[in-house]
Amino acid sequence: MKRPAKTCPVCESGVRVLDYKDERTLGRFQTSRLSGMCSRHQRQLATAVKRARQLALIPYIRGYVG
Repeated sequence: MKRPAKTCPVCESGVRVLDYKDERTLGRFQTSRLSGMCSRHQRQLATAVKRARQLALIPYIRGYVG
């Protein structure tokens, strides 16, 4: 029995580039291991999360208030 192919949620929404300033989108995919993203958007997400953490837009540790 085959599973249906997942489609990338970022491709479906029509977003071409993930931005590090968009905290809502980054927070949505930050903790989920099985996000269903295509490889292109996974790479963009990883870069955006790293940049946002470096600029202190999102925390390194979940739930940390500093």
